[in-house]
Order: sequence, then structure tokens, then C-alpha cells
Amino acid sequence: MRIAVLTTLLPLSTRPREGVFALRRWQHMRRRGHLLHVVHPLPWAPPGIGPRAWRELGAVGARETVEGLEVEHPRYVHLPGRHLANARRAAARGVAVALAGERPEVAIADYAWPMALAADALAEAGVPFVVHGRGSDVLQVAGEAGLAAPLAAALRRAGHWCAVSRDLLARMDELGGAPGRGRLVANGVDTTTFHVRERGACRARLGLPREGALVLVVGHLIERKDPELALAAFARLAERQPDARLAFVGRGPLEGALREAARRLGLAERVTWAGEVAPEVLVDWYGAADALLLTSRREGRPNVVLEALACGRPVLATAAGGTGELLEGLPGSLVETREPAALAEALARLLARPVDPLALRARSAGFGWDASCVALEACLREAVGGGA
Repeated sequence: MRIAVLTTLLPLSTRPREGVFALRRWQHMRRRGHLLHVVHPLPWAPPGIGPRAWRELGAVGARETVEGLEVEHPRYVHLPGRHLANARRAAARGVAVALAGERPEVAIADYAWPMALAADALAEAGVPFVVHGRGSDVLQVAGEAGLAAPLAAALRRAGHWCAVSRDLLARMDELGGAPGRGRLVANGVDTTTFHVRERGACRARLGLPREGALVLVVGHLIERKDPELALAAFARLAERQPDARLAFVGRGPLEGALREAARRLGLAERVTWAGEVAPEVLVDWYGAADALLLTSRREGRPNVVLEALACGRPVLATAAGGTGELLEGLPGSLVETREPAALAEALARLLARPVDPLALRARSAGFGWDASCVALEACLREAVGGGA
């Protein structure tokens, strides 16, 4: 199929670790013979306006090749406080570029907001359209005044949508006013990269102590991931396990506050800050760990859970979005509590439980990228065929 991909979630030359899981899907779709036109609009603001993080976007070219995937980056004007107008301009620029070349057979908003707002223009052009939800692009947007109604209208106009979890699908079905309409298109995991490794060898490569439990937190250090709760729970665990360590793999605006909190709690020497790392290094962090701790307030279907299981490592996660769908049948892995002491108790029980790494890895067997692509292809064909 000739597929126009409209997205705001892909790695950039200045942010090579951003949205890698989205990149992997489209790399696999290209390998399966699909012709892709990937359009990733970027914001432009007048000098002195907009967050500092946008300054680095000026170094991104109009076209980039990201690990073999060609991506176009048209610019749209982004003004502070104009959330809906900005979203509409981003979608309009994306559609204009997507339709400028050879006509696509189908288009997809890979990350629902703001690209779902392309629905009207694509309908007028006669191009079938699928909206793909990943998490905050639906859940957060739907909770914001003035944005839920435009997102719902875009879903109804598109008529076709998919999501990475059943939980997220239910929300999109509700917004679109069509129960059962959405299709599950789960994320995949690269089981060649993420596999079981010997713990001691991984710790040696990372320069970590050989003894003592290592609790791993992987992801952006941002509010919805709630890394403060992870640190607070570890502080309670550390009182009982003096040789236990915590490692944060990722960066974000909360890092400074977290470092200060670790110092205040007397844990500065027991917390490691790895920053963002490449997949070939991340697999060593999973291999070195005794458990992954995920304390998100809101999730779609977290890739870090898939990666940890593929590496044979147990997971303790707070109940959020589609996380529980990945941990079904694993007692003690999903908790309803957000109270640090109770979370620490659950983590201690998980760490004390014998683990069969190969059995955990076997759970990831059905989550390969080929299975994900097959589900996406079916959803796209349904849109092209006009089915519901």
C-alpha cells in the first residue's frame, strides 16, 4: 500500500531517542513492501517565543533520513496559548505535504493529536484515514477543555481508528460514538535486541556492584510517569535492604528535583542516573536489574514492560491504562496502590520471589513487530475497503 504517515512522534537528528518505538513500526512496514510518505511537522515560533527546547528544532532539516526512513519536516506557526489553532495548523501542513506527491491509498495519524485534525481535509480529498492512538495523545487531550470535542469530531469524520491497548480503544470508541469500532494494534518489541543476558556480566559492563538488588526505572522523567513515587517507594525498600540500588534510565524536566530528593533522603550514593541510552546499552540495564518498576499515572501500552519481559526480568507496575494487559497472569506484578510504603512492600515481595527468566521471556513471543504490522495492515485495508 501507499501510506501517508502523519505524525509528531519520531526521532529527530537532535532527539535520536524520541519515539524510537514508532520508528521501529514504520521500518518494519517498509520492509514488508509498503510505500511510505512520512510527514512529521515541526513548530516554528517567532524569535523569543516558545519554550527553550524548541531552539534545537531549528537545526532539523526539511528532510531527514532516520535509520533509513525518509521523513519530511514542514514547519507550522505555533503561538503560545493557542492550543487548538496550533493543532489545526500542524495538521493542515501535514496534509498539504502528504498530498503534494503521489496520491496515497490511505493515510494514518500515528499519534492521534494533533494529526487527527487532518480528517476533514483528507475526507475532502477522498483519502481513507485511520487515527492511531498511543496514550497521552488521546487520554490527556480528551481531558482538556476545548480539545476533547475536536478530537471526537475528528474520529467520527475519519471513521476508523486503532490503539495500542484495549483500555485506550474503549476511550476512543467512546469519543467516536461507535462502540467496538476501534481495532487493537499493539506495539511490538524487538526480541533480537532485547533478550536474556547474564546479570553479572551486564553489571560488570555497566560498572555496577555485583551484589545487591537493582531496581530499574526506564522512561522520561516527567510528571505522568511519576518518578517521584518510584524514588519514594525505593526509599522505603532501602531501609530494609541496605545493599539495594535504584537506577533511572532516561531524562526529563524532573531530574534536578529527583536528584535533590535523593540527596535529602540520604540515597545519593545508591541511585544511578544513566540518562538516555541506545537500545544496545539499555538491554544491559535490563540484564543487570532484578526488577523493573513502573509508577505511571497514565499509560497506553508501555514498551518498557515488553522490553523487560523479553529480557526475562519481572515487573512491578501501578495500574494505569493498558499496563495490566501485559501483566495478566503474573501475580503481584500489578498494584492499585500509589502509597510508597505499600508499593515498597509489593516490590520487596517481588524481589524475594524466584524468577524464571525464560518463562518471562516466553510471554513476549506474541508481541513481535510482524504481529503488530499484520494487525495494522488489516486496519488500513478495512479503511480502504470502506468497512466498519
